[in-house]
Amino acid sequence: MPKSPSSLPIEIKISTVVAISAILHSADPMAIDAALKQMTGGVSDFFEDEFAVIDIAAIAEDAAQVDWEALIRLLKGYRLNAVAVRGAPAALHDVIRAHDLFLDDGSSGARDNAAAAAQAAEPAAPVAEAIPVPGPIAAPATAAASAPAPAMIIDTPVRAGQRIYARGTDLIITAVVNNGAEIIADGSIHVYAPLHGRALAGASGDAGARIFALQLEPELVSIAGVYRTFDEGVPADMARTPVQIRLVGDRIDISSLGSANRH
Repeated sequence: MPKSPSSLPIEIKISTVVAISAILHSADPMAIDAALKQMTGGVSDFFEDEFAVIDIAAIAEDAAQVDWEALIRLLKGYRLNAVAVRGAPAALHDVIRAHDLFLDDGSSGARDNAAAAAQAAEPAAPVAEAIPVPGPIAAPATAAASAPAPAMIIDTPVRAGQRIYARGTDLIITAVVNNGAEIIADGSIHVYAPLHGRALAGASGDAGARIFALQLEPELVSIAGVYRTFDEGVPADMARTPVQIRLVGDRIDISSLGSANRH
């Protein structure tokens, strides 16, 4: 008689893993450190020990100059745990593996179905914000499979420390999203309640995704990897009012629903 999963010493289940995509535009540790200081504003728990995929495609010609030990230590100082490298030339594969980093180019099993979108949305700073680790490549489309995926609907409060990811679809939440929570969607995000915590829409690179909230009081919002924090709070005329958040060029735009007010 087969054993139940609870009686086995280990269980293997499918899980969504979300990682920061750190897109390097320089191999200079001092430049990277300065950019991270500016990005985090000195907030020590800005990244909260998240995984990081280091993307060096933009500096492929200078990639041999990367001091991997120093870079890993630098990211760790900002509570980013480097786990993989994307866009590395073949000549560096052994060096990268020697530092216990995986290769996010197919050779380690990772599939990069969002790389083109991430490159198209390159930020000006040496690192970029949260992009989920790409999932399995979709099967060839058929007439039945071409229908839009149904939105993920959450009817209960999202607690601090909880992370919800709507892969390949929109996310609809009808209860409060608390501080310390993180909600992520490849499509748009709709929160019919107060939105605290972090909200990341267009996580696989969809720059047309939007975030809608009945009441906006977040820690961070992001569209297709472009982000905005609210260390000084939400603009007074936007607080506690229904808003939409979208990407205009390379800037996060916040506007009141039904009004001309924009930020």
